[in-house]
Amino acid sequence: MTDAAEIIGIAPQFVVKDVIKTAEYYRDVFGFSIISYFLDPPVYAMVERNGFQIHFGKADSDRIHTNAEIRKISMDCILWVPEIEKFFEEVKSRNADIVEEIVNRGYGREFILRDCDGHTISVVD
Repeated sequence: MTDAAEIIGIAPQFVVKDVIKTAEYYRDVFGFSIISYFLDPPVYAMVERNGFQIHFGKADSDRIHTNAEIRKISMDCILWVPEIEKFFEEVKSRNADIVEEIVNRGYGREFILRDCDGHTISVVD
């Protein structure tokens, strides 16, 4: 037994050009629900699916960065989805930008998506 506090969640935050556009993309293409926007016009948004959240903060300029800009083989986010084929078909039917279809890796099956801001998302079963 430990006296350490329990962490019950984590939410990546992507810096984006337009939080409304990005939140709606995650809703319409990836099946997330929009939790909320902050300020008017919005400078922050939160989306959720199955209890997991992703947050979006508005960039201070028109330039945003992705992890691939500083590390060639890199993802901005990894989603673990046991029903990988079902999720693949779901996002494919919604015209997701699929960078790589399902492949077998040493750690499981994976496919790779790119969101509307160029962030790369790995989906692993």
